[in-house]
Amino acid sequence: MTSAAIVRAPALPNALTMSTRWPAHVKRTDGTAAEGSVFRLFRLLRLLVALGALVVAFVVATAFLFVWPRTDAPGHADAVVVLSGGRNWRLDPALALVRRGVAPLLVISGAGFDRSWRKARTLCAHPRQPGFHVLCFDPHPYSTRGEARAIARLAASHRWRKVDVVTSRYHVFRARILIERCYHGRLAMVGTHYPIWTAPLDYVSEWAKLLVQLTVERGC
Repeated sequence: MTSAAIVRAPALPNALTMSTRWPAHVKRTDGTAAEGSVFRLFRLLRLLVALGALVVAFVVATAFLFVWPRTDAPGHADAVVVLSGGRNWRLDPALALVRRGVAPLLVISGAGFDRSWRKARTLCAHPRQPGFHVLCFDPHPYSTRGEARAIARLAASHRWRKVDVVTSRYHVFRARILIERCYHGRLAMVGTHYPIWTAPLDYVSEWAKLLVQLTVERGC
């Protein structure tokens, strides 16, 4: 019995080995990593652009609604109403209006809840003033919505046809919405200055309350 001889094929001079395939593998890996980095950078840039657009939209809306809202020129009215919350920043301009004869009646909201608002409480205690009278009320609930309801009730009982409402300028937009839901006579919203150091917190607070009153509390 003869054994079969094993014949080995000669090695090809250009045969691929692990050492010759490895550089190509490395090159493909580097290319994939570079493409992934570019894709991640592109996604980050898109996210930053979207966030920037949201910030710009928020700033513009805040300026339009709260910094420079639409206000009305005060004119002859049955009453000048001062909303609570701004103390003398709101009361002093309202006093100037009644003293120059815009209305015969000054209506002050919330003085009974604010013991530190001394000027308002003094006026409430002495309702007969030279050239005008003072009427004070404490809204229930103690909020702009409660004030809107009270204005509507007072207007109906006193037969007011025109009311000038004085409040801080950042508060004008939301207060107008709430008052017009309850009071259907002629209305002028007069904006006043306010402490600039409280402005950021005031704007955030107005945004939160506005969202609630446009979604949850939509009635008078």
